[in-house]
Amino acid sequence: MFFISDIQTTAPATCTTLLQAQVYATLQAAGVPFERVDTDEAISMADCLLINQQLRVEIVKTLLLCNRQQTAFYLLVTAAAKPFDTKAASSALGVARLSFAPAERLQTLLGTTVGAATIFGVLLDPENQVQVVVDEEVAVVEWYGCSDGTTTGYMKLPTDWVMHGLLPQANHQPIIIPL
Repeated sequence: MFFISDIQTTAPATCTTLLQAQVYATLQAAGVPFERVDTDEAISMADCLLINQQLRVEIVKTLLLCNRQQTAFYLLVTAAAKPFDTKAASSALGVARLSFAPAERLQTLLGTTVGAATIFGVLLDPENQVQVVVDEEVAVVEWYGCSDGTTTGYMKLPTDWVMHGLLPQANHQPIIIPL
């Protein structure tokens, strides 16, 4: 049976990564209300559906992509149920060919592992090595569901704050595209 905690509105008692600690410090400093759950490690779509039901939000799909030369990196955020179309994303960004960035680049650029990628990773990218790209459907929903930088913590917070609070604070201007 997959474990999901009751909804909580405070940070975990102990953070397991630098990014997770920074996520909750940022939310607290900004006074942003959020709901979160602790879970077993989410590894399947069925696990994610259970998390969505508990938080009453759809957790977004967050992917770190790069060009062929691995000189340009893109943090793509789209709806979880939407299939990722490499050709459409490449075309919308004017990049010849996008592919998934290596796992070690996800760790070094955004401080997280595969399966835990989150928009909050931009807090660890002060040099703006990663361009944030948001699907227009995600940019306009009321609530944003995402990982807290781990594969065992998920949250729901206002999308408006993510787009107009978090990203400007982290000096990351998102590109909004249709996918």
